[in-house]
Amino acid sequence: MMSKRARLSSMGPVVAALAAVFMVTGSALGHCDTMDGPVVKDAQTAVMKGDVTGLLKWVPQADEDEIRQAFQKTLLVRAKGPEAQELADMYFFETLVRVHRAGEGAPYTGIKPAGTPLPAPIAMSDAALEQGNLDELARHIAAAVETNIRERFAAAAEARKHKDESIESGRKFVAAYVEFVHYVEAAHNLATAHGAHHAQGGCVQHAAAPAAAHEHPQENAPTVPPAEHSSKQPTAAPKHKHCEH
Repeated sequence: MMSKRARLSSMGPVVAALAAVFMVTGSALGHCDTMDGPVVKDAQTAVMKGDVTGLLKWVPQADEDEIRQAFQKTLLVRAKGPEAQELADMYFFETLVRVHRAGEGAPYTGIKPAGTPLPAPIAMSDAALEQGNLDELARHIAAAVETNIRERFAAAAEARKHKDESIESGRKFVAAYVEFVHYVEAAHNLATAHGAHHAQGGCVQHAAAPAAAHEHPQENAPTVPPAEHSSKQPTAAPKHKHCEH
C-alpha cells in the first residue's frame, strides 16, 4: 500500500488541474488572510461590539487565551483616539489571522488588501456557500477531472499500440501509463478522502508551479498542466505501486 506521504503527494495532480481549470474572474469573497475575508470581518464586528466570543471559532481551543488577551489590549488602546484605534485594530487582526493560520499549519505572510484575487476554486467554493447552490462548482470539478482522465487515457492507449516496437517506444508507453494510473489514483483518493482539511495546510493554498511529470511522488508531487494543455508526454516514469513486486 502507498505511504501516507505518497498518497498526499499523489493528490497534487488533481488539485493542480482543478485550480488551473477554474479560471474565473470577477469579485470574490475574501479569505482567511485578506482584509475582506471572513476572519477579519468577524474581528471588525467583534471590536465594535466589544465581545470576543464570535472570534474564538477561528482558533484552536489552546489559543483562546492569547486571543482573549490581545482582544482586551485592543479595546483599551482603541479608547485612546482614532489613530490609536486604527493601530490597535490592525494589531488585533494580524494576531488573529496569524494564530488562525498557525492552527492550520500554514505560514502567516501578512494580511492582504481587500479585493486580493483568490485561487478560482476557493472563490467558487465561497460563492457556492454564499448562494446555497453547489451545481456550478460540482459541474466544473467533474468536467476538469473527466477531461484530464480522458486525455491521459488516450495518450496511454496510443502509446500502448507501439510499446513493443523499440525500447524508446516502450519507455514512452510506460511513462504515459504511469501518468494515467497516477492521475486516476489521485482523483479517486481525493474524491473519497474524508477530513482532508485544506490539503496540506492553510485556508488558501495557491497552486505551485507544475513540477516535471516524471518526478517520483515521494520526492516531488507530480503535478499536471491545465486540462486544456495536459497532453504533453512525460519524459520518464515514476515507480508505481501497481508495478512493484
